[in-house]
Amino acid sequence: MTIFSRIVAGEIPAHKIAETDDYLAFLDVMPTTMGHTLVIPKKEVDYLFNLDDELYMGLMAFAKKVAPAIEKAIPCKRIGVAVIGLEVPHAHVHLIPLNSMQDMNFNHKIKPTQEELAETAEKIRSEL
Repeated sequence: MTIFSRIVAGEIPAHKIAETDDYLAFLDVMPTTMGHTLVIPKKEVDYLFNLDDELYMGLMAFAKKVAPAIEKAIPCKRIGVAVIGLEVPHAHVHLIPLNSMQDMNFNHKIKPTQEELAETAEKIRSEL
């Protein structure tokens, strides 16, 4: 069971942004920028391109609904989208508030406090 499946199961706390029966969006605890959000299917599938078409298209549609809320809540030029697929063996999409290309640098992480993450999650949720 991946760390993301454990978040879905409620075994590990997360700063949730949005949730449906099939998908979950929550803040990355090791973000490249404040507001960096992970969007996942609740069904554990290792690789994005192994998702069946319906789950894949649903994941992207769910991400498309979450991204504008992030953009309204976090001052940025746009929301970047990244799929790396190496960190956690559970398909996921990164939605990252961008002001420069450096904001997509996964070798540069910020270390927000739990309180800062909670405040950020609330700001984003209020825009949904």
